[in-house]
Amino acid sequence: MREAAESDAAVIVNDRPDLARLSGAAGVHLGQGDVSPRDARALVGADAIVGFSTHTAAQVEAAAGEPVSYLAIGPVFGTATKATGYDAVGLELVRTAVGHARGLPVVAIGGITLDRAPGAIAAGASAVAVISDLLVDRDPSRRVAAYLRALM
Repeated sequence: MREAAESDAAVIVNDRPDLARLSGAAGVHLGQGDVSPRDARALVGADAIVGFSTHTAAQVEAAAGEPVSYLAIGPVFGTATKATGYDAVGLELVRTAVGHARGLPVVAIGGITLDRAPGAIAAGASAVAVISDLLVDRDPSRRVAAYLRALM
């Protein structure tokens, strides 16, 4: 965690608020089948980041009333990285999520590529989450720099 802090970065633990707390991580990201955001918040504390994945407009609406720091919506595009059990939701649901998020940041996730990221931001997403596309040219740092240029 020290290295992340020295780089002005934050470590977010996936699915496990208990490990987030024990490790001193900045927060936790939860899925629909994980512990509730309210229970996670009680465990990680008021200042920790708590993110929550959503896949439908109804889930966004429900999650917006939870003690979360941001909402993820997706998979926006088809992806083979993680089986969510949900079909691609498209940019229209990103727009809908932003409209129902009650001011919370919305992160577009799933199938995000360098070519698709600007469209997700244009649809209202505050940020994008990227996995596979960071490895497309086997130089993640160069790919991250390309994202920063494209999105800033």
